[in-house]
Amino acid sequence: MAGQRAGASDQDAGWWRDDAPRRGGGGPGAAPQHEEVPRPRRSTDEPGDGSRSGGRAEARRSQQGSGGGRRGGQPPAPTGGRAAARAGRRKPRSRKKIVALVAVSALGLVVAAGGVVYWQLNGNIKVFDDGGVSKDRPDATAPDAEGRTPVNLLLIGSDSRAGNNKDLGGGEDGGARSDTTILLHVYADHRHAVGVSFPRDALVDIPPCKLPNGKWTKQQSGVMFNSAFSTGNTEEGNPACTQNTVEKLTGIRVDHTMVVNFEGFASMTEAVNGVNVCLPNAIYEGDLNPNLGRKGKQLYPKGQQKVQGQAALDYVRLRHGIGDGSDIGRMRRQQAFMSSLIKEVKGAGMNPTTLLPVANAATKALTVDKGLDSASKLITFAMSLKNIDLHDIKFLTPPWRYEKERVALVHPDVDQLWGALKADRTLDGQDASGEATPDAGATTAAAPAPSAATEKPAATPVKGVGIKVGVYNGTTTSGLSSKAADVLAAAQFTVTAKTNAAQQNHATTVVQYGPGEKANAQAVASLFPGSTVEQVSKAGVNLVLGKDYASTSGDSATGTAAAAPKALPSSVAKEARSADDDPCSNVSYG
Repeated sequence: MAGQRAGASDQDAGWWRDDAPRRGGGGPGAAPQHEEVPRPRRSTDEPGDGSRSGGRAEARRSQQGSGGGRRGGQPPAPTGGRAAARAGRRKPRSRKKIVALVAVSALGLVVAAGGVVYWQLNGNIKVFDDGGVSKDRPDATAPDAEGRTPVNLLLIGSDSRAGNNKDLGGGEDGGARSDTTILLHVYADHRHAVGVSFPRDALVDIPPCKLPNGKWTKQQSGVMFNSAFSTGNTEEGNPACTQNTVEKLTGIRVDHTMVVNFEGFASMTEAVNGVNVCLPNAIYEGDLNPNLGRKGKQLYPKGQQKVQGQAALDYVRLRHGIGDGSDIGRMRRQQAFMSSLIKEVKGAGMNPTTLLPVANAATKALTVDKGLDSASKLITFAMSLKNIDLHDIKFLTPPWRYEKERVALVHPDVDQLWGALKADRTLDGQDASGEATPDAGATTAAAPAPSAATEKPAATPVKGVGIKVGVYNGTTTSGLSSKAADVLAAAQFTVTAKTNAAQQNHATTVVQYGPGEKANAQAVASLFPGSTVEQVSKAGVNLVLGKDYASTSGDSATGTAAAAPKALPSSVAKEARSADDDPCSNVSYG
């Protein structure tokens, strides 16, 4: 129905036209319902058999005069006066009424059709229970000087096999997992946006989450990111738990959460008539299904191609046969796919007419928070992005490293990323209006150089092989023990515990050590500038984090104003992908 007026059909309704076929006439090629016998015309000069004399017929004939018979079935011209004026105006006025009636009726059809579409979309949308969203949340971002506010949208791709998803997912497993999770930060100016992909096997802390029975779980430490969505083991997943996890991890308040499953994703790609993608090499059946045991036939050729439906879904889920087969490489292809999808939608025009087919496809398999629980809200949000240039839409993966078969986020680089987004700073250190933000850690020309006594010596990296350390959060700021544990793990220390300290009022960070372990304690302290070492009677080495560490790791536990975010490491900005990048670039890893 694309391009067809709402309420229209393939044939012209024709009921209002002067030349419209009457009932039984049909259109071209239509089978007649019945035949009408044509009536012969009679001249008033020749009444013929059966003509009546007298009565109204005779009166009409007498009014026409001796030479005024009908010619060709046309009425006689009026002879003047008001009657003639009325007769002259009667037909045009009738046409105007008809045109007005048609216009009103057509408008009514459009409004009615639009109402039906919106009603249908509203009926498609599912809303998740916001009772599972944590009460301990980051503060909402305050509007800027112009009253504009950034928006943070959490987009979750679910691999639930429920319903029609089973045929698309190709699996038998129950429950749901987050196959893809992206935090989209739309800047206050609504002319820049950044999508951050979370590795699904990244090790994170998951805060307490609500279960289907109404109970809440305990906090989990060092578990895979996508296990948050699986909490409760339901076919719908647990989007509130994923939202809680992202907010705890980033310190950024999520404004909206949206879950799209396999069916919705496949339908969206069909609604835009396919999406352009690229592969560095050909892909075969055995790559898509490693358990096949053979190479199989080719599914995707090398290079650029257009995919939709099942083929598009398989493309974004593909891991094997490209690069090192990791989830990192798959995320890069997902980012490239999202870029191409945005190109398709923006290329067709960001307006309700082009967005409604996409929305209709998506909402059939969409679960959202209450803030996006209607078609009008979804369309309004989508329309708010229409002024963002493709080059100013970025996608990236947070700084990471391998930790055995899993992924660990790298601190403090990832903290600087979260800090930049919270401050509404672009990846190159600019604010949304284009003003540069100075690096808080940079040394200006007027600043004195550090003295030899205070300058940190250029020593070899700390090696913590064989040293066991317990990590304890001595503040009320959540997440510190995990951040510190990541720092220690990166230096090859063995972390034996990550939990809260007995008292959570420590102002400074201290490393406690037992008899004969001072050297190990000093090695730990070297990773946490400003910390002190302290001997205790109990054996072992324990790191107790204070408020000084909370303030330097991006949290304002002391209540003081946060410092301006530092410029991101160049590697973060360099790895970012723009929506207008070559679709064949940066689509694999390893």
